[in-house]
Amino acid sequence: MRGEMIPSAVALKSKDYHAKGHNSANFRLQYSKMHGRVVIEPIASQLLSGFLKEVALTQLAVLVDTNTRQQCYPLIQSVLPSHHIIEVAAGEEHKNLATCTQIWQQLTDLQFDRHGLVIVIGGGVLGDMGGFCAATYKRGINFILMPTTLLAQVDASVGGKLGIDFNNFKNHIGVFQEPVATLISTQFLATLPHRELRSGFAEIVKHCLIADKSKWEEIAQKDLSDQNWQELIAHSVQIKQQITQADPREKGLRKTLNFGHTLGHAIETFSLGTDHRLFHGEAIAIGMIMESFIAQQKNLITANELEHISQYLISIFGKVHAPFDQNRIIALTMQDKKNKGSKVLMALPQGIGKAIWDVEVSDKEMVEAMGYYQRI
Repeated sequence: MRGEMIPSAVALKSKDYHAKGHNSANFRLQYSKMHGRVVIEPIASQLLSGFLKEVALTQLAVLVDTNTRQQCYPLIQSVLPSHHIIEVAAGEEHKNLATCTQIWQQLTDLQFDRHGLVIVIGGGVLGDMGGFCAATYKRGINFILMPTTLLAQVDASVGGKLGIDFNNFKNHIGVFQEPVATLISTQFLATLPHRELRSGFAEIVKHCLIADKSKWEEIAQKDLSDQNWQELIAHSVQIKQQITQADPREKGLRKTLNFGHTLGHAIETFSLGTDHRLFHGEAIAIGMIMESFIAQQKNLITANELEHISQYLISIFGKVHAPFDQNRIIALTMQDKKNKGSKVLMALPQGIGKAIWDVEVSDKEMVEAMGYYQRI
């Protein structure tokens, strides 16, 4: 964990912005109403510069991890005014209170006030944690998310869910708080290894299965390398925004976004203690197969639909042959945030392109679902 002061690379003068034909009054109005707004553009520096030229702020902090400091920060450094860099260790294992304490301490040491702005440049882990730190520091300061992974761009950075893991339970501590804006640049995708890109694709598949049958049929005809990322990012963002705006606090419809996540989160958490650690999207792909089996057993989808989902996800993500501790995984599902009392409640597809929520699922049904995955 470290922080440093970086001198201004640009001058924050509005005349440069006016010269390009922008109306500053209109832009300020848009910005003031922009909490939760998502903007997608190819070039990261252009995406950020328009916001910063019209924002009044007392201090600027840029939160990065050890990976995004090297690979992503240089893409936007030239448009940043004088700012402080706060750097933390990368990885899910650091998404905890100890790292938050380091971030809060850095902000405190900088005498960061409530008129400052934090830009979070990172994937889902850093976006969740950095946003959580900003939302709780001095009861909340403004922050911008610049998601750098496909997973974060299509899912984690949209909808205002922020948080950290606690005692290995994923996102166990957190809040709902929208960023000032989420700025998505597909330029960052070029920095990703194949496995990380593939992990994000699981959430795209999920959005199609719960909300857009025709898009599911389209992407299921293509391999990973043939997908149109610019189009699919915009598609996923639109679906998630529509759902989260209709149900910001996850009282009903928003629960459908958790399809694949009850068993998927449990499997991901279980894998952290093994030699076969799974990325989030890999675990969610497994979860979607298992939960689709449960949906088929409840006559919510057909046997053919189950086979199509299962075979396509296996073709993209492969098969995990490491044994699952079924009792441990079922125990982990009891910590799922959708549950009520001792009942495990799932979101399940109802046909392709629709989903229902608060479906009670028994331990026996989950055991059978894990058995199905191991057989295919």
